[in-house]
Amino acid sequence: MAARSTTTPPPEDDFEEHILDIDVGDEMRSSFLEYAYSVIYSRALPDARDGLKPVQRRILYTMHDNRLLPDRGHVKSARVVGDVMGRLHPHGDGAIYDALVRMAQPWVMRLPYIDGHGNFGSPDDSPAAMRYTECRMASPALAMTTSIDEDTVDFRPNYDSRELEPSVLPAAIPNLLVNGSAGIAVGMATNCAPHNLVEVVQALRHLIAQPDAGLDDLMRFVPGPDLPTGGKIVGLDGIRDAYETGRGSFKMRATTRVEQVGRRKAIVITELPYGVGTEKLFERIKTLVQTKKLQGISDLKDLTDRTNGLRLVIEVKNGFVPEAVLEQLYRQTPLEDSFGINAVALVDGQPRTLGLKEMLEVFLEHRYEVVRRRSSFRRGKKADRLHLVEGLLVALLDIDEVIAVIRSSDDTGAARQRLMTVFDLSQIQAEYILEMQLRRLTRFSRLELEKESEELRREIEELDAILADVALLRGVVSDELAQVAAEHGTPRRTVLLESAGAPAKASATPLEVADDPCVAYLSSAGLVARSTAGDLPGRGEGRAGHDVVISAVRTTARADVGVVTDAGRLLRLSVLDLPTLPPSANDPNLQGGMPLEQLLVLDKGERALALVAITEDGPGLALGTRGGVVKRVKPEVLNRDEWEVVTLDGKDRVVGVVQLTTGTEELCFVTSDAQLLHFSAESVRPQGRAGGGIAGVKLAAKQEVVSFGAFDPDAGEGAVVVTIAGSGEALPGTAHGTVKVSPFAEYPAKGRATGGVRCHRFLKGEDRLQLAWVGPGPARAAAANGSPVDLPEPTGRRDGSGTPLPQPVVAVGPRVADALGLPAAGAGQDDAGQDEGTAGADED
Repeated sequence: MAARSTTTPPPEDDFEEHILDIDVGDEMRSSFLEYAYSVIYSRALPDARDGLKPVQRRILYTMHDNRLLPDRGHVKSARVVGDVMGRLHPHGDGAIYDALVRMAQPWVMRLPYIDGHGNFGSPDDSPAAMRYTECRMASPALAMTTSIDEDTVDFRPNYDSRELEPSVLPAAIPNLLVNGSAGIAVGMATNCAPHNLVEVVQALRHLIAQPDAGLDDLMRFVPGPDLPTGGKIVGLDGIRDAYETGRGSFKMRATTRVEQVGRRKAIVITELPYGVGTEKLFERIKTLVQTKKLQGISDLKDLTDRTNGLRLVIEVKNGFVPEAVLEQLYRQTPLEDSFGINAVALVDGQPRTLGLKEMLEVFLEHRYEVVRRRSSFRRGKKADRLHLVEGLLVALLDIDEVIAVIRSSDDTGAARQRLMTVFDLSQIQAEYILEMQLRRLTRFSRLELEKESEELRREIEELDAILADVALLRGVVSDELAQVAAEHGTPRRTVLLESAGAPAKASATPLEVADDPCVAYLSSAGLVARSTAGDLPGRGEGRAGHDVVISAVRTTARADVGVVTDAGRLLRLSVLDLPTLPPSANDPNLQGGMPLEQLLVLDKGERALALVAITEDGPGLALGTRGGVVKRVKPEVLNRDEWEVVTLDGKDRVVGVVQLTTGTEELCFVTSDAQLLHFSAESVRPQGRAGGGIAGVKLAAKQEVVSFGAFDPDAGEGAVVVTIAGSGEALPGTAHGTVKVSPFAEYPAKGRATGGVRCHRFLKGEDRLQLAWVGPGPARAAAANGSPVDLPEPTGRRDGSGTPLPQPVVAVGPRVADALGLPAAGAGQDDAGQDEGTAGADED
């Protein structure tokens, strides 16, 4: 209620009373709709093109406009917040600072856009006040604002119409998928999960090449979210629903392992679910322990530091099974949490629920428009410059007459008009000639202008071609996306699991598990798993959807297997600790596997090469090293968790290890200078653990072994040699290289310790083999993120050159049935039905 005035009111004749009757319902309805519209379009929902809310877009544009670039110094966050609030975003400074802070927190954003300096908080604590913190743009933010000054996007008036702001950013990064978004509007909300930039870019490039690609094709490249805090995603059905309809949910789990801490077993947590903080978790555990709803926990420790990262230790009381306590933690604490995807974003100014393909298509259409407008802008600029250069060349051809015309003119206007008439110049060219400095009259200057003219004409032709050809335009967008992925891409952090497996029970012990036959797997991404007890893989399995098996060994559920590393160590691994794959997952696709690092402690830089059976009989193992040494190891079992199987000299490393079954296998070396040598394993005398091996292959200067393998010569008709060549100066995983697949039968055998025969002819720019593999075909290949890579058909030329790869390959392996020595597809079955089914699977 307004206060009454104590002054004397003016006479009634001095004003005229105006009272307007308004229906309260209509007024409330109108005001609410205006408020709802403002919240939906101006605050809560992101634009599907750049994936940014208005406040985030305004922060990045203001920092770009103020040149707060990654190579400049940090400035006070309060200065950025003040500029954004005063120029573009007329709301509270708290909301602006909160948005700025979130764009700088690596546990919130998969790809942070703000480089913060100072206390920007933690998952449990709020940041310091904006007067204490400093910020500047991070490197990925430049990709969001690049070419914004080249008429690539529309600008609109700000809230007071004094300045202009972009309605959307050029956004070379698919931000809506990469960083996700969360917001609550009026009557609707959005919640998008973060993804891996490299995987999203691969899906975008595939969609550019195949616009009719379906969801299954795209999910080969984007199998699921990649959360900033890592962890595990359990169950992929909800993810597929979200990618298909825009709505779905999945469960997140912390990354844990059981370790011996002093005299107790302990559950060690190294990664938490997305959005879960340490204090929130510990508070929940303490409450459950105090109320006796959770038993078996003796102590909680937070040993997190900057060197080792997150490390939470939950000590388990003696007499309790750690796995059973962990299952209780999953059920009752935020160690397992759910994430609901509701992908709502603005498309053409309207809120829409988008699936995976729709989000990719909206972003691609935006990039097509940005590149088209940028090309048109640059063409206009270059055409204007060419117009001036042509005028200067005309003047320089007859400079004496130009000077005479200018000197004989009464004033500047007359000189301009006479130049236009005498030399047939435009007004702009005449003005430019009049302003030309005398130092431009040298012969060198004329040569520079002619060279510039030719360069401008070539660039204009290229831009005209892009504007006229849709295929070229899409090629430019695809190349730019690849460059963004190469500059800002990072490896996947979140492990995807098909299912959680059977829950552990407090009364369960290893002796209660039947010692049934099974298969242990190791994949190229470092995942390990085992098949369902008694369920060996079938014949003729199809192509893997994600990842590829590089090693498989037959064993039993209660047995131990060995993990041989490139440091020459064999580490004992209990098969019972491996996650069990459901029967439908006994395929090279190990999405239900577990990272090996969670079960074994490897040294820094040490890499697991293969799984082997631990036995005291048989021919033993065969190993090959980078320095060309070969060794056969006598089979033996020690009462240890680890032991050396070869003594390495200096910086030598093991490059391959195989378990011999007959002792008559063919051992094969492939060197970096594309030399292949194979000889019988019978020519290598078995040695004990302390032995250092013998000469296996003769190496040229500065060359090394890139691959070592073995296979049964009696089953070698289908063996192939896969070689991948590239440049030795390229960083690992950055160059695609060329690949060649050839029959192994084309390569003659030679004696041990010789130089072998050439197996790959290098093209221009190639000087070494990056990767090689020899084994039973057909071979499978995988990229760094685990996605499959198609290999060409085998050719009959043993020393031919390769064909370009669509993406870098990091691992090649056989089919699981071939790795285990099972019969070929269709053996012992109906030939017509089995062969037909196998062919369909391989071509799927």
